[in-house]
This record gives sequence, structure tokens and C-alpha cells, in this order.
Amino acid sequence: MIDLHLHTTASDGRLSPSELVGRITAAGIRVFAVTDHDTTDGIDEAAAEAARNGLEVIPGIEITAVDRGRDVHMLGYFFDRDEPELVAFLIAQRAARVKRIADIAVRLGELGMPVDLQPLLDETRRENSKSIGRPRLARAMVQAGYVGTTREAFDKWLGQGCPAFVERAGPSPRAVIEIVHRARGLVSLAHPGRTRIDEQIPALRDAGLDALEAYHSDHDAPAAAFYADMATRLGLLVTGGSDFHGDPSHGVEPGDATLPAPAWAALVAASRTHGRR
Repeated sequence: MIDLHLHTTASDGRLSPSELVGRITAAGIRVFAVTDHDTTDGIDEAAAEAARNGLEVIPGIEITAVDRGRDVHMLGYFFDRDEPELVAFLIAQRAARVKRIADIAVRLGELGMPVDLQPLLDETRRENSKSIGRPRLARAMVQAGYVGTTREAFDKWLGQGCPAFVERAGPSPRAVIEIVHRARGLVSLAHPGRTRIDEQIPALRDAGLDALEAYHSDHDAPAAAFYADMATRLGLLVTGGSDFHGDPSHGVEPGDATLPAPAWAALVAASRTHGRR
């Protein structure tokens, strides 16, 4: 099985990279990508553990773009992690994440739900290769007893339009495509069924988008078929993965969504054709 969308403690996952590899090995996955948010910090540890388990791992990342105040997640694959512009770009992305989380914490305090994020913020600033996001804040809210689950935290307080939501500032999807291409990578639009910007996908294709994530744990069979067909019509590649974070409340496991072997072969061929592997 092939799962190209997985998260670790380098961003908002609950398992370390080594623990993740153990989990996906048990699930029967043979090819995978660690796609942490705005960081590649978990890849080396995962690759070392993968080698011990006879698995294949490719460089991956999930970068948050912003379009008219909405998050648009873009997956990057087969890129050069040491490309200077990409390195600088990701440092700026992580700094913006820290500021946003601090602003949300202030807003929660004003709403009568103070959360002590200082230890986490200090750790993130100290280890600037790691990334912080709202799921960490949601867990802190659960631990403080303000909500019962992280899903409740998002539905009532942290999600878009909720009282503690702080709008994100960030690069456009086109800018993310450009920066990943400069690092010789391929770019896929993550979980389009969740993002719901179908009308913009042709324009993103024209701007260089390489693929659509047709197979995702949020996509049922009709949705997966819809986006796989859209990719074919637009001349795009297809990617897929579970989007596993290790959060029991999500109910998602590695391999819940996987990429079919022919689509994987096409993705690899494209990476080689463009000199991106």
C-alpha cells in the first residue's frame, strides 16, 4: 500500500517519526511520505526507521497557502529540502504560525479559557524546524477541561467563524506552487473535497499545479472518483493518503486512504521527467 499523507510530532501529529513508521509498517504500507505542516523536520528520522523496516519514503510536506482568508493546503513531493529559497520560506511560515497561535491563546483568555502555551511556544521558538498549529491548542483545551475532544474545540471555538478564530496571513496557492517548483518538487492540492475550491482548480493547473489528492480519508468513493476524473480531464496527476495524525478522536488510521499503484507509477515518472527526484 502507498500512503502519501501522514503527520508526526514535527507538526501536529501525535506520533514521533519512528513511532509513525512502526504504525504504518503494521498497517502494511510499503511506500509513504511524511507531510508535516510547513516543516521537513520529521523526514530524516522517518527515513532512517523506514530503511530498517524495508520501506520506501519520499520527501513530503504540507504547506498552508491562503486564499481570500481561507486555508488552502498544498502537498509537496520529491523536492530538494536544502534549496535556500524553500528553507527561508518555511522559516517564515513557522514564525507566522507561532504568532497566530499566540494571538488565539490571547483570545481564548479573553473568553474565559486561559491556556498556558508558554512552554510550547518557547519550545517551538527554540526548535525552529518544528511547526505548531491549532490542533496543539485544541489538545491544551482538552487537558484544561474546557472541551471534551479536539473536534469540539474546533467546532465551538477554533474553527473558521468561531469566537477564538484568528485569520491566517500567508502566501497564495500560486506562490506555494512557485516555491516548491523552484525546489524541483511536484505540488498536489490536498483534500479538494474538504477545501472546496473546484472552480479555481483549472486556474491553478495553468499556474503549474501538478496533481490533485483524489484519495483521502475525507473522500468517499464517489468523491475520490470525481477528483480522479477531474485530474484526468485537466491533465493532472493524482496523489492520495490517509492524512493520519494519530488523534483517536479523528478515527483515521494509516492506510485508510491509499494511492493506487498506477497513479504512484505516474507520479514517480513525472518526478524523474522533470529532474525532481
